[in-house]
Amino acid sequence: MRLFAGIGIPDAVAQSLALLQAGVPGARWMTRAQLHLTLRFIGEVDGAMARDIDDVLSAVSVPPLVLELLGVGAFGGRDPRQLWAGVRENELLIRMQKKIESGLQRIGLPAEERKFTPHVTLATLKAAPRGRVMDYLHDHALFAAGPFPVESFTLYSSVTAPAGSIYTAERTYPLKS
Repeated sequence: MRLFAGIGIPDAVAQSLALLQAGVPGARWMTRAQLHLTLRFIGEVDGAMARDIDDVLSAVSVPPLVLELLGVGAFGGRDPRQLWAGVRENELLIRMQKKIESGLQRIGLPAEERKFTPHVTLATLKAAPRGRVMDYLHDHALFAAGPFPVESFTLYSSVTAPAGSIYTAERTYPLKS
């Protein structure tokens, strides 16, 4: 089972994101069902490890928070491979992600090597003209959506399919003080 922990995106914010999803040749835009903010990609695990992960995530204690999406960006440097919407800096979000990360390490998962960069992936890119990507980033630099309340996070399973990954919510964890 391939897993990740994430935050779902409310419909009103997803509608704002949908308005950004055009104008870049070679982009495969995320569907509504694929929009989320990843807190921690976990990867392929067996049933016993999945139960341990569930125990860790159940114990995360962070109060509800409010998020706002702000700006757009791209991963991949000179060869962009992903477009994303950013998240306004939020200390509670960072604290929640650190608690998830440390809990998963305690049960034996390797540390995440990449720095946590809160974002919502908008598209994956394949041979997208760099100039068009730069134009896109410039044109949408002032994007903002929200604020929106976050009262839970979710453990998702992921299955790779030709049209893009299919995510299934396995369990939702309420935020609590």
